[in-house]
Amino acid sequence: MTGDWRTDRVGSALRGENPTVLRRLDSGFAVIGDVQFLPGYSVLLVDDPGAGRLSDLPRDKRLAFLCDMERLGEAVERACRRLDPAFRRVNLEILGNTDPFLHAHVWPRFEWEPAELVGKPVWLYPRGSWSDERFRLGPQHDALRDAIGSELDQLRQTWPA
Repeated sequence: MTGDWRTDRVGSALRGENPTVLRRLDSGFAVIGDVQFLPGYSVLLVDDPGAGRLSDLPRDKRLAFLCDMERLGEAVERACRRLDPAFRRVNLEILGNTDPFLHAHVWPRFEWEPAELVGKPVWLYPRGSWSDERFRLGPQHDALRDAIGSELDQLRQTWPA
């Protein structure tokens, strides 16, 4: 390894060193989130380290990124629906306020979320949710990783090349 994969998420994925990578997609990498306070949280990383926003990509690559975002969203939805009967929906977001590389967040939402948060943006969760050891990605999430990866594989079979 050339360093901490967290400091270069796209580069480490391109080098095969990012342990959160679930699958290689057409425009980038489907990765599982570092935190799992909403189990199934995933991110689509663009495979162009120089792309900071969607408009940095040529039109065909933009469309591929948006298609991959939708594909990852559907995979998370299918996996979470199967694993948790309280699954509600998936939220898809391209923000770009913090990290300098293009990426999309895929947030599953559940009926068991606190009433004051269930209908609001995930970013309103308490800051502690992001750093609580209970929610740190680890071996306890292997079944979830496998489920999302399997759904991505199945969806690839049904998508035109």
